[in-house]
Amino acid sequence: MIVVPHSENATAEEIVDWAIATYGDRLAVVTSFQLEGMVIVDMASRRSKDVRIVTLDTGRLPAETFDMIELVRAHYGVSVEVVSPDPAETGAMVERYGPNLFYESVPLRTACCHFRKVRPLNRKLAGFDAWLTGLRRSQSDTRESLDKITTDQGRVKISPLVDWTSEDVEAYTAHHNVPRHPLYAKGYTSIGCAPCSRATEPGEDERAGRWWWESGVAKECGLHFTPGGKAMRTVDVLIREILDSSNAA
Repeated sequence: MIVVPHSENATAEEIVDWAIATYGDRLAVVTSFQLEGMVIVDMASRRSKDVRIVTLDTGRLPAETFDMIELVRAHYGVSVEVVSPDPAETGAMVERYGPNLFYESVPLRTACCHFRKVRPLNRKLAGFDAWLTGLRRSQSDTRESLDKITTDQGRVKISPLVDWTSEDVEAYTAHHNVPRHPLYAKGYTSIGCAPCSRATEPGEDERAGRWWWESGVAKECGLHFTPGGKAMRTVDVLIREILDSSNAA
């Protein structure tokens, strides 16, 4: 029996069951193959080998993430749809601001995330009615008020693990033999692009290794939340400049 998850009492498995039954091939499992995303991949692929798994190749990923793509394909017998940025947009951005613009300021880092992550994913999700994510409330302050099911830009955004702890994720991963991204063994607790992620030290917040050179701003790329802060007032201008350059090319 498929449970329609109208309340916070629905389990993660019940929500995934409902999502697959309701949306079918109009449902995307969006993941970067971190632990939480892999739990969602595992739950979904156990229920359907036709589940559509979507990931972003930003052009700056660590080699280990590409290894995860191949491992997921082999381990679960599923396809992985790899989404890339528009080369004209990223080319215009790099020509104007350089390849490592993200180190210069929060607005430039956010612009880089926008063109390498946000815009490509939005284009891809235009073909879906709903998507599954591995977000958890305890990951950061910006995520602590997340709902399990919301509407985002006209699509249903489903986060079955929002009330899970990191211990819950570890327990599920161990019990179901879920493949682990190799960078966790090197001390990483959050994994994104290679130049923007590092291993964390004992006692640090689990997202402290993301954009570690920034301070006073949320550790977010813009896929789920904007980093916020005073410096963000200029990011729309940067994005428009880059788009104008790419359109003129």
